[in-house]
Order: sequence, then C-alpha cells, then structure tokens
Amino acid sequence: MAPQIAAGSPQGRWVLTAAVLGSGMAMLDGTVVNIALRSIGEDLGASIAQLQWVVNAYLLALASLILVGGSLGDHFGRRRVFLVGVTWFALASALCGVAQSPGQLIGARLLQGVGAALLTPGSLAMIQGSFRVADRGKVIGQWAGLGGIAAAIGPLLGGWIVDNASWRWIFLINVPVAVAVLLVAARHVPESRDPEAARGFDVVGAGLGAVGLGGATYALIEHGSARTAYVVGAAVVGVACLVLFVVFERRHPDALVPIHLFASRTFSVANLLTLLVYGALGSMLFFLVLQLQVVTGWSPLKAGLATVPLTLVMLLLSSRSGALASRIGPRLPLTVGPALCGLGTLVLRGIDADTGYFTGVLPGVLVFSSGLVLLVAPLTSSVLAAAPDRYAGIASGINNAVARTGSLLAVSALPAVVGIAGSDYRDPAVFAAGYQQAQLICAVLLLAGAAISFVGLRDAAPVRA
Repeated sequence: MAPQIAAGSPQGRWVLTAAVLGSGMAMLDGTVVNIALRSIGEDLGASIAQLQWVVNAYLLALASLILVGGSLGDHFGRRRVFLVGVTWFALASALCGVAQSPGQLIGARLLQGVGAALLTPGSLAMIQGSFRVADRGKVIGQWAGLGGIAAAIGPLLGGWIVDNASWRWIFLINVPVAVAVLLVAARHVPESRDPEAARGFDVVGAGLGAVGLGGATYALIEHGSARTAYVVGAAVVGVACLVLFVVFERRHPDALVPIHLFASRTFSVANLLTLLVYGALGSMLFFLVLQLQVVTGWSPLKAGLATVPLTLVMLLLSSRSGALASRIGPRLPLTVGPALCGLGTLVLRGIDADTGYFTGVLPGVLVFSSGLVLLVAPLTSSVLAAAPDRYAGIASGINNAVARTGSLLAVSALPAVVGIAGSDYRDPAVFAAGYQQAQLICAVLLLAGAAISFVGLRDAAPVRA
C-alpha cells in the first residue's frame, strides 16, 4: 500500500519529530565531541592519535555498519530497527560518560557508532516509507534543516557543557533524549519494510566492508607512531578487503550494496560528491574548534558560540532549499553549495592568535553556512529520488556510509599530512601551521565537489525499478 501520510498532518509531524530527534542525536554526537577534545585529552592524558580515535571509532563503526542497518530495516521493519538503534545508542552513551581512560572511551565510542548505524538510515527511510510522494521533498528538506541544526549546535552545546559541568555530560545527555525518541516512535510512526527484500543476508559483504575500513583507518592514524610492519599490514589488509568487497557485491545475488543503483548517474555523482564534501566538512570542524581554543585562546563555550550562525541559517533556509531543488533540479544547488563552502573555508583559514570574531570568524562561518544550506537537502533528495522506493533504507544507508567514510578517512589522514602528531595539539605554534594547511586541503576538496556536480549531474536520470 502506498504511503498516505501528508506533510503537516498531526501524524506527519510526529513522524518527522521522531526521525529528526533520532538522527539529530547521532549527528549531534558527531560534532559535539570535537569541542570537548582538548578537555578530554587533558583529563584522560590522551595523545593526538587517541583523540583521533575518539572521533574515528564512532565514525568507523557507523561507516562500516550503516549499510547493515539500512538492509536490516528493509528486511525486518524500519521502525523496529530504528528503535533498537536508539536503545543501543543510549546505553553506549552512558558507557562513554563513565569512561576512565582513553581506551575505555574509544571502546564505548565504537559501541555508540553501532547504535548510530542502526538508527541513522532508519530515520530517513521512515520518512520515505511513510509520506506521500508529493510531500517527500518538502519533508526531507525539513528533516535536513532540523537535523543540520543538531550538527551545528553541537559545538555550542559542547562548549557550554564543558565550561559549566564536565565533558562526560555531552554523552550522558543522550539518555533522556533517547527515551523521548522511543516514546514518540513507538506510538506514532507506522512500520514499513521492503516486501521484496531477499531472505538471505550479506554477512560476507558486511565483514569485508568493516575490516577494509578498519584496516585503512588504523594505517592512516597510526602512521608514524606504530610499528611500520603493523601499519603496512593494516593498509594491505584494508585495501584488499575493500577491493574484495566491490568484487563480491557485484556477484552476490543478495548483495548488501545493490550495485545496479550506481547505474544511475545521479546516484553515482551524488555519492561521489558526498564523499568529498563530508570529508572536508568533518576535517574542517575538527581543526576549527581546536584552532579557536589552542591558538586563538578561546574557551570551549566561546569556540562553540562562534558556530551559532550555522544553526540559524540551517533553521531558516533548509526547507526552502529542499523545495527549490525539487523545482529546478539538483545541479545548480549542488554546484553553488560546495563552492560557497570552499570559499568560506578559505576565509576561516586565516584565523590566528589575534583574530576577532566579527572580522575573522563570522564572515567565513556565514559564507560556509550559506553553501551548506544549499547543499544538504538537495543532496539527500537526489540520492533517494535516484533509487526505487523499495530501496529507501539501503539507498539512505549507502549515502550515509559514504558520508561517514569521507569524514573518517579525512580526519584519519589530515593530521599526519599536515605534520601534527603526539601532543602537538597543545602547542599553538605547531598546530597553527598545520591548521592552515588542513583548511586549504578541505577547500580544495569542496571546490572539486562543485566541479564534479556541475559536470556530472547534467541530464542525469534516476533508476527505475
């Protein structure tokens, strides 16, 4: 039976609330941690590599298993898997909040990423499987805007919590939010699944993907600190598993990743753009909040306040951006958006010890947020529109996996590329030089994404079932 819920109806608002709170909780945790990294490092005695793992353990589990989460939702019910993910995420968040060493925190973050992998694709797939086709573009725009607020408000919330309580509460606060999500989703969200989902489950594909990303991540982060044999071995295993993953998925009848989806030019180009943009976005925020604290000397709260315009712009304009893309197509927004983000990153690259907020930070944040609001909703809508409805969960999972993989690999690689290691994040002179190089690389990735959209999205057509 075709989805019948209308945008703006009472049930529609509840479905959107559950989806936004769930995905926003996971998205918030991906950004709020950045602002607390310096405090975590000082409290637990962590090195820069361990701080990278605090970020990347979460991203690694999320990127590795989000396809599994999307597939499980299509098989067993998107709401059911979403609820399991929210519960898992809450329990893992509590473990993060009581961690007593870098190792314990990294392990808990890994578990947290598993929960996020179950709930994240389900949040968007619930919208795709519940709302009328004519309303989806608008609702996805609202979902992207409200969810983007969670990502944007992360540094502000994290700064306030670190300054006034403890970094531990950035994790513990997830528990009551998760309870609210469970109550709303269980009561108001209809169940949906793919009636044609294959009975088998691609365990081999899931394993190859997880080991491949894990090996590559270890090699990138531990290069220069771990034994050369370990790094080389991890790199070889990682690359080999990723190659085998692609080969296996092409031949497996019940593949975790339906390769035929990539026959759509829109689907392929949008995911390539996602890889570049989210790699740049994850790294830009990672370095920016540390730069404002380490070099400029701002408190965690002040560093978080610096990004408030991101929240305001996403709140005001994201739904309009989604509606605009529905009318004119994705090519123009997905070209102009990354270009503006790249320009904003170049402006933010100039932040140093003497930078003032209104002259040195606000202009770059405004330009960057203008590009981001043009980018997020059309990118998500393009991916989902390019796949048949029956693949809503897995299409969302693929795009989310690509996004997290981009962030994972960029945050893993860039510190070493720009010469930051050990406790260098505590040395303003060393960190400042690395920051400028890292932001330049991020700007190049964003501008490359704009060029790819301009060329690749021309006359693209969606896949038909």
